[in-house]
Amino acid sequence: MKTSELKAKVARYMKIVKWSDEDGCFVGSAPPLIGQCCHGKDEAKVYAKLCRIVEEWVEILETDGRELPEPLAAKKFSGKFVLRIEAELHRRLAAKALAAGKSFNSFCAKALVKA
Repeated sequence: MKTSELKAKVARYMKIVKWSDEDGCFVGSAPPLIGQCCHGKDEAKVYAKLCRIVEEWVEILETDGRELPEPLAAKKFSGKFVLRIEAELHRRLAAKALAAGKSFNSFCAKALVKA
């Protein structure tokens, strides 16, 4: 595979570097391609390492003739999802939405955006 083709495929995958209180360092992952796969104290170095790992994974999967997982950016979303919660939580959220003068959907969507 040409380097430019490989770089284009690698670029489509979201790369996440976040601080882990549990590990006491930055941890890198690239879902859905690979979970937590590298760590370190320097965020930029962890990101660089993560990029190399993603590149290696793409090369390995393609060399083995395996299908690459669909990158999140390529997935189509409807904007709808069903969330099952306890009835009491549903009641409390509905009451809070009513008190705020908002629809239940609008209230929950705003709460999810804040999360």
